[in-house]
Amino acid sequence: MSQPHSLPHQSGEERVRVALEALVAEVNPATTDSKVFRRARYDRGLAWVHFPEGFGGLGVRPELNRRVERELRAKGAPAPDPAMFFLQLAGPAIVTHGTDEQKRRFLRPMFSGEERWCQLFSEPGAGSDLAALSCRAVEHGGEWIINGHKVWNTLAHLADWGILVARSNTDVAKHEGITYFLLNLHSPGVEIRPLRQLTGEAEFNEVYLTDVRVPDEHRLGERGAGWRVAMTTLMNERIAIASAGGGRGSSEVVKAGTANEAVRLWKELPAEERTSARQDVLMRLWCRGEVQRLTVMRASQAAAAGNPGPAGSVIKLATAGLNKAVFDFCVTLLGASGQLEFDYTFRRPDRRLELTGISQGVRHAFLRVRANSIEGGSDEIQRNIVGEKILGLPPEERRDKNVPWTDVPR
Repeated sequence: MSQPHSLPHQSGEERVRVALEALVAEVNPATTDSKVFRRARYDRGLAWVHFPEGFGGLGVRPELNRRVERELRAKGAPAPDPAMFFLQLAGPAIVTHGTDEQKRRFLRPMFSGEERWCQLFSEPGAGSDLAALSCRAVEHGGEWIINGHKVWNTLAHLADWGILVARSNTDVAKHEGITYFLLNLHSPGVEIRPLRQLTGEAEFNEVYLTDVRVPDEHRLGERGAGWRVAMTTLMNERIAIASAGGGRGSSEVVKAGTANEAVRLWKELPAEERTSARQDVLMRLWCRGEVQRLTVMRASQAAAAGNPGPAGSVIKLATAGLNKAVFDFCVTLLGASGQLEFDYTFRRPDRRLELTGISQGVRHAFLRVRANSIEGGSDEIQRNIVGEKILGLPPEERRDKNVPWTDVPR
């Protein structure tokens, strides 16, 4: 399907409206297979509307994505598989730093869900300090040979491709010797093992890479420029995590259906337990949720070409604290029963990704949201970013910043 050309005088809103009408006229959102529908949506420029024309977008303001999602849901379009969360990370990185050939190869099957993605960044010795990573990439005859160990890789056991950062030069400072790759997880030498969590699930994994060969055409960005590419991914990850709650906003307090869980539990309490002190806590959480919703909206609208700035750290930091406070309150309302009736059976999710979700109940959510303060960058790292990039505070002392990686004690 060819994407229709827009008239120069059309506004962004008009271009989106015309594209939506053409899409719905061609394929019924309510009855068409999800992958088929999402392929057609990509071809009409309604995947990421702020992306360039021809690559799933219309070149319009990123906040118009909300209108697309809202109108298609109203017409019966299915929600995307939650395991496709990583298209919000890999997609912006590829469209910002990739070649046209890479964009053509990866963006459409990524958006349709035909190819699933995961993130291969953290390592046992390089979590919060990602630039300390030691996974090695050695260039050899038009390809790269990669060896290393990645950890906390969400849904890697379901993924076809991974966004990977590896050290390609050990003789320069740690931020300068990193290269970014698009890794086929079905390649020989890739081993994925489950990591069991507090909830009993193995949503996270560790990935071992042994002499894995990656063609140079799957290198994203220039050699040694992987840190800059990774920052595009991480900034979008923080916004994506903060926005994962859905509904009116990112908070479970105000999310339709489950955001009302705290309110539902409150209403089920005996009258004598609905004290003014507890009501005050509930209202404070609701107000924090509203502030969070508006902050996410503002950050999304201010994003340049879909890549948010350091404001994403503010949102991510606030979201982690809010989610924990909400479910702390929910478990408190449950009383002693909040400590019972939870299944810790080991299991590997086959499709689900609920960053703050409550699909398995309050008890599960209470445990799961502990990870919100770590995933996507720990709270401590977010505070550093806010202090340095937003408040203009002097950076903390980093004695290894300009030292060759080989000379840094480990």
